[in-house]
Amino acid sequence: HSGIEKGCKKYCWHQITGTELKEEITRILTANNPHAPQNIVRFSFKERSFKPISVVDQMTVHFVLESTLLHQDSDEARRLRIKEGLSEGKHIPTFVFQSFHQERHCQTEPPPRSSFSATANQVLDIIYDALLEELQKQEQNKEKQKATTQKKEDEKSKKKIMLLRLMISLKFDRVAKILERIWFIKTHFKYFEDASDEFREQEEPSKSLSVTALCWNDKYNDIFAVGMGSYDFSKQGSGMLIIYSLKNSAFPEYYYSTTSGILCLDIHKQHSYLVAVGFYDGCVAVYNLKRERAEPVYKSNANTGKHTDPVWQVRWQNDDMDNNRNFYSVSSDGRVVSWTLVKNELVFTDIITLTLDCGVSEDLEGAQPLMTACGTSLDFHKHIEYLFLVGTEEGKIHKCSKTYSSQFLDTYDAHSMPVDAVKWNHFHPKVFISCSSDWTVKIWDHTVSTPMFTFDLSSAVADVAWSPYSSTVFAAVTTDGRVHVFDLSVNKYEAICKQPVVAKKKTKLTHIEFNPLHPIIIVGDDRGYVTSLKLSPNLRKKPKVSKSPEEPDSEVAAIRFDWLG
Repeated sequence: HSGIEKGCKKYCWHQITGTELKEEITRILTANNPHAPQNIVRFSFKERSFKPISVVDQMTVHFVLESTLLHQDSDEARRLRIKEGLSEGKHIPTFVFQSFHQERHCQTEPPPRSSFSATANQVLDIIYDALLEELQKQEQNKEKQKATTQKKEDEKSKKKIMLLRLMISLKFDRVAKILERIWFIKTHFKYFEDASDEFREQEEPSKSLSVTALCWNDKYNDIFAVGMGSYDFSKQGSGMLIIYSLKNSAFPEYYYSTTSGILCLDIHKQHSYLVAVGFYDGCVAVYNLKRERAEPVYKSNANTGKHTDPVWQVRWQNDDMDNNRNFYSVSSDGRVVSWTLVKNELVFTDIITLTLDCGVSEDLEGAQPLMTACGTSLDFHKHIEYLFLVGTEEGKIHKCSKTYSSQFLDTYDAHSMPVDAVKWNHFHPKVFISCSSDWTVKIWDHTVSTPMFTFDLSSAVADVAWSPYSSTVFAAVTTDGRVHVFDLSVNKYEAICKQPVVAKKKTKLTHIEFNPLHPIIIVGDDRGYVTSLKLSPNLRKKPKVSKSPEEPDSEVAAIRFDWLG
């Protein structure tokens, strides 16, 4: 070793032998960027999965200096001159502007002038004429003021007359409405079937629309809401929200046109003027029946967390801790969302995301994410506020909780086709019912993974509903146009009533709902008609009160339907 001392530092060199100097060391320069990512994936729509990208850009930019000056003889300068329309060597003249000195002064409009001349012997006459002219001007001004005040009084009187006419018209409308209801009561036939129903066409606003939702008003038992839309994805268009009364079946009490088809709706239990609506385009909205405007008071959009797929179910819930009204929705995008009405906007919170139970596959690229399931139905427990059920398009039913957003409490392999409806029993806290397009209706105990009862209705079941007066009575509608009524206390194997309720053979029933107080059900079909049906006395008997705790409640059978009209 040899070294040179400089100050306090010492620089050393290693003595290299001749053999080491003659040794050749191979260095290979490659164009690969060591910092280029190797785990980039792209989604393949053909194979419906993520695929790794083998070709990655290896170029690395270390330094870029952008210049603002170009040499006039360079190629880039020539191209720039050609682009700007300047020829080679063309002289660009410079303009010289000569400023002229001018004087500045302020010019104002002179005040009005008038010439006055008179002789000394006519002073009194001139003063009199001037005073007379001034008096005439004052009288003219007074007449103008009187004319304006007269116009204002005339306008006020016209407004009073219009208001009086409006009040008279409102009274007349009310009287006409009462007479209309009386007329329909007088022409009401309980057991009359109108043969013209088969040839009756729809009204223009709701033409080619189907009944996609039904809901009764709990406060006003004669009022129910109808949602109009289409289940055919190729025939999507506008929809309608219609509020009907049983007292007048000819014309609705309220109706609202919507830009997208309605798929579900729900009326608030306490505030019966609030109606939550779910649309085919993924939006949810809230209508206030007290307001006259046709637009909803609340509506979600892309900035406020709207669903990306159709909304199949909405359900109102109790107010939160801040006394804000809220409701829940489920959609085909797999999200169960809570919507809170805060001031003038909807605030959303994702409660749970539905996933397919297909496991997690791992490969060289890592774990693949779980696929989301499509939610089709939703219902909350009648007594346990945090517990709810969600039906999916894959035929499964998930029992979920508001407090657990990462997992299901339980999953039931319910059906082989999409679950069209799932509803808790009004009386029994453990029992719920489900129906599907696989022709079956199943009754479950949520503590057991297998169904207690299974009923095959020989046709796709569109909807099912529990009766509000008995824990063992329920009704279902099928796509062949029939209503099936079951009473488990009478027959646990077959329906006690099967009634066709459509005029045309190809008409499909879509929804059914029991009236919360009266022995009435309403049924909707895909032609846009809502049929109201009255249950016969042997179908609506309430269970007898047991005399002793050991004796179970008994249910009485039901046989047939009676038409309301």
